[in-house]
Amino acid sequence: MKFYLKLFSVVCLSSMLGNVFAQADMEPTNDLPNPYQIITGFFNLPAGREWGATSSIDVDPDGKSIWIGERCGSDSIRGGYPIRGCAESDLPVVLKFNSDGELVRSFGGGIFAVPHGFHVDHDGNVWVTDAPFTLPPGIEGKGHIVVKFSPLGDRLLTLGTPGVTGNDSSHFNMPSDVHVAPNGDIFVADGHGGNSNARIVKFDAQGNYLTQWGEAGSGPGQFNSPHGLAMDSQGRLFVSDRSNNRIQIFDQQGNLLEEWHQFSRNSGIFIDDNDILYAVDSESNTSRGRGEWRRGIRVGSARTGEVDYFIPDPFDANNGPYSTSSGGEGIVADKDGIIYSAEVGPRSVKRYFRFED
Repeated sequence: MKFYLKLFSVVCLSSMLGNVFAQADMEPTNDLPNPYQIITGFFNLPAGREWGATSSIDVDPDGKSIWIGERCGSDSIRGGYPIRGCAESDLPVVLKFNSDGELVRSFGGGIFAVPHGFHVDHDGNVWVTDAPFTLPPGIEGKGHIVVKFSPLGDRLLTLGTPGVTGNDSSHFNMPSDVHVAPNGDIFVADGHGGNSNARIVKFDAQGNYLTQWGEAGSGPGQFNSPHGLAMDSQGRLFVSDRSNNRIQIFDQQGNLLEEWHQFSRNSGIFIDDNDILYAVDSESNTSRGRGEWRRGIRVGSARTGEVDYFIPDPFDANNGPYSTSSGGEGIVADKDGIIYSAEVGPRSVKRYFRFED
């Protein structure tokens, strides 16, 4: 009898929390403890190479090594055309660093225009999405793909058609992120920047199309720039529906389970083996109608939806060089809970170490 009462209480609490977190007009989760200190300059790039913009980061299966997808020292605009990254470069895009911040492996040069989404699966394979806005003249055959590499850099699989957009089973339009389930099924968040694609596309482990769901909009199950993906221990797929200022949670068949607003306007999301959820807001500001929500990293529970900690972004969200985007777009934590944040605007990767009170 006690078991059933406890189970009933948990179900009721979950239902109550779900209703609270589904409220788009909820109070901002800004006033929370911050037990983290920031460390910059931890990763050592090769001599002569500087950080470009990066939104791509994940942790190796060893729990300590960090993989980063870097945009070839660039994210600039030249000649009126957004170069944005690696369109004209053969520099290695995929970089692996050991736990001391030393570069130990690099590959993937000459393939991508704008490396954007990033995932390291359970076998250590590295997945990269390519999401360019506009390519400069003379650049063809890059963009709108998802590539799988072996841990050593061998190209194993390509989803999509390089340089060609579409919304069918063999084309993407600016795929933002990719995530591989424990059984090998592949999920792609397609449609960065509010284009006509606003969907999640599912493939099997061999890259065969299975299904898709979603469309442009702000209603349940609709998306406006699905920007990040993560999966919890239950196998639920968390989607950072960035321009709708929410996380939407689905089962692996595309059925909507919950909608959360308490983690704010997420650009990136990560869930560790203990179901700790790390979500980073790089865009909230007054011009986007988000003046009351502070930019930064929110840390909480993927099980209950509670937000426990908030690491504020240090830059002014409404003035200055980083008013459009600051802080991380990609986020990950290693097995010790050290957070790494990949930043587009400031062009850096920050490390956040938790200290004891």
